[in-house]
Amino acid sequence: MNEKIILSRALTTPRDGCGPLLQGSGENAFSLRQQVFEYVRAHGQAARADITTALGISPGSATTLTADLITSGFLREFEGRARETGRGRPKVGLEVVPNAAYVIGIKLAFNRHTAVLADFAGKVIADASFPSGDTRRPMAQLLQETQNLVDRLLKESGISPSDIKAMGIGMPGIIDHSTGTVAWSSLLEVRNEDLTAAFSERFGMPLLLDNDANMLTLAELWFGEGRAMSDFAVVTVESGVGMGLVLRNQLYRGAHGMGLELGHTKVQLDGALCQCGQRGCLEAYVADYALIREAATALGHSFDTSKNPEDVLATLFERAKSGHTAAETIFRRAGKYLSLGLSNVVQLFDPELIILSGERMQNDYFYAEEVLDTMEKLTLNEGRQSCRVAVNAWDDLVWARGASALALSSVTATLIDEMRAA
Repeated sequence: MNEKIILSRALTTPRDGCGPLLQGSGENAFSLRQQVFEYVRAHGQAARADITTALGISPGSATTLTADLITSGFLREFEGRARETGRGRPKVGLEVVPNAAYVIGIKLAFNRHTAVLADFAGKVIADASFPSGDTRRPMAQLLQETQNLVDRLLKESGISPSDIKAMGIGMPGIIDHSTGTVAWSSLLEVRNEDLTAAFSERFGMPLLLDNDANMLTLAELWFGEGRAMSDFAVVTVESGVGMGLVLRNQLYRGAHGMGLELGHTKVQLDGALCQCGQRGCLEAYVADYALIREAATALGHSFDTSKNPEDVLATLFERAKSGHTAAETIFRRAGKYLSLGLSNVVQLFDPELIILSGERMQNDYFYAEEVLDTMEKLTLNEGRQSCRVAVNAWDDLVWARGASALALSSVTATLIDEMRAA
């Protein structure tokens, strides 16, 4: 195994805290009251002395701000020693009140939708999944599929719909996060759908909509490998190729909220047809449908591509690992194109870490030593420290947890702003 690779890590638990461990700055900085709250939630438990030191505020300010948050029902004291590195007598600890608010996070995708219901501390209370099919559909059908997930979560958790403060949804495609418009998605029949307006009319609660790769990136920022990092990238490979980027401890979306479409960067002029309708996109050589298309061409009648796509890919991978030359060539070719995409990420953004994720990370061809070696050869490395690569083959619930983090972030800002105004 290449020494630059870090294999998958476990997600944190609410006791470990959730959310970025590094404080935001500049225009992205929270109000001081929210910084106090976010510090406690990020660390799971904290003493006032820890808050004073970490945020550089006076003990009096820490006492006043935490008292406000306790009165508002967002924080509570607990008996026992809060987590701290110093010595001395035990101090009264603070932690988030879990039932102060609830949110739902959903990943809409080909083959399977997944969802989680989380409390204010980030703990998952219930989860659900449903088969979704692999065809494009009208928006009304997609909303009904979302309703089915929500109904299942509410039934399993016993939580009232009125207690759900917001919902986060991640889906493949080109999403305008600020307006909630889906410019294009492989799940929808029509382009430029205003999903947020239709959602609000049906569900009567705020919707935070984003590209699914951004949701997975938030999962890494809130619960995973990137919690203590200021700059890292996430690249996903499954039914498409996605990318999320964290710069200065903040999710980066681009000027119009539609950036970082790595899967639709061109790697071959007039090349293979992509599901977006253009040719030569990276995902047209790497994504699930590209591998199946290659299998149909290379293996012909000896390979049945009419089965469930996951079964087809599993069989193709088994053949490749058993030494079938044509099957192995398919994965190695896809790995070379992935190397090209990863080298471009390093060259453009110089991240400290690239996290490879998605279902195809179950196939070691995509992080084989030759893939990373080729990535380095295609990158100008003079004076540059080598970019580390982590492989996190999470299950689908992690994407939904990232969507819940987006909802939690929005709800937290809203509640604390309302508290300050009051």
